[in-house]
Amino acid sequence: MVDETWPVGLGPVVCIVGARPNFMKMAPILRAFAAHRPQLPSLLVHTGQHYDRDMNDRLFDDLRLPRPDINLEVGSGTHAVQTADVMRRFEPVLDAQRPACVLVVGDVNSTLACALVCAKKDVAVVHVEAGLRSHDRRMPEEINRLLTDQIADRLYTTERGAHRNLEREGVAAERVCFVGNVMIDSLRANSECAPPVTTTLQLAGVDARIVDGAPGYGVVTLHRPSNVDRPESLRPLLRVLREVSERLPLIFAMHPRTRANIDRFGLQDVLRSPRIVILPPQGYLEMLGLLKGATLVLSDSGGLQEESTALGVPCLTVRENTERPITVDEGTNTLVGSNPDAIRAGVDEILRGTGKSGRIPEFWDGRAAERIAADLAAWLLARHQRQVSL
Repeated sequence: MVDETWPVGLGPVVCIVGARPNFMKMAPILRAFAAHRPQLPSLLVHTGQHYDRDMNDRLFDDLRLPRPDINLEVGSGTHAVQTADVMRRFEPVLDAQRPACVLVVGDVNSTLACALVCAKKDVAVVHVEAGLRSHDRRMPEEINRLLTDQIADRLYTTERGAHRNLEREGVAAERVCFVGNVMIDSLRANSECAPPVTTTLQLAGVDARIVDGAPGYGVVTLHRPSNVDRPESLRPLLRVLREVSERLPLIFAMHPRTRANIDRFGLQDVLRSPRIVILPPQGYLEMLGLLKGATLVLSDSGGLQEESTALGVPCLTVRENTERPITVDEGTNTLVGSNPDAIRAGVDEILRGTGKSGRIPEFWDGRAAERIAADLAAWLLARHQRQVSL
């Protein structure tokens, strides 16, 4: 008979969230921990790196994610200040909880900050979504990814290409485990709960008839500094969006950073069109509903590259590179950069019906979190047995 109790003396798995994408990754992991036998005890720590009370409450409810056990309430700041504040506030939590390990997801500042504290305190680090690389070290997220993977003791990957990246960087193969994509776990678990686009528009006070009829509608998000922080970059993107809207209505879920810069640079008229619906940032379920019904996605978001591939919706990514190459090689994603001509050509292909259809990548099956729970439990129990036998 299998012992279904967690060993006395083996602490909880401390799970870190810091920003919105982390929540979508952590929700299925915590459910899998609770369902596993033996159940993996966990403690959820929210660093407060990104915090909006209304949006956070909505995300927790939508994802059925438990409220954090601890909130470090770090708030915004420069990359250096934010990383330092997370480290300073997380260290006492680590001392008090004496966890079996600390599990971090993705590539935000909180991910690296908590991993660094663990490295100094000799606490095991587990990294979910390891090995992804854009090979662009100008991106803060790339530095976070690289350093976290060097620190991590157990690394879970979303695609097999990540293993080649880690091998090149000297990460031992026995530390790495291919489990699939927990973002897709969340998508599959919540797809039926997502409201239709007409409901989202009506609640926003928008005439939903704008999306009726062929050829459907496009979903737009833009937030990366390289695209929105300079008028010479932002203006041509807004102009091409207005051109595209003449052929296909667009729903632009606008990031606060982008909205502020449009106002700061006086670009409101460049985007103004009766066929562009500007919405505030949407809840997870609302955004999922928008994506499900879309003809195309035009975005610089990493997560939307994955979600559009899982949903079979063509995606034009407004970046020169991606840390998720499987969405290009196997999925529906096409890199168009910020070149208006490339964006126009991509839209032309999609509207002609010759855009990428792609396929669902291996292990993007909604069971990645189950595989993480099974492997992590076995790894921690074996590690604990070695320690007590010394």
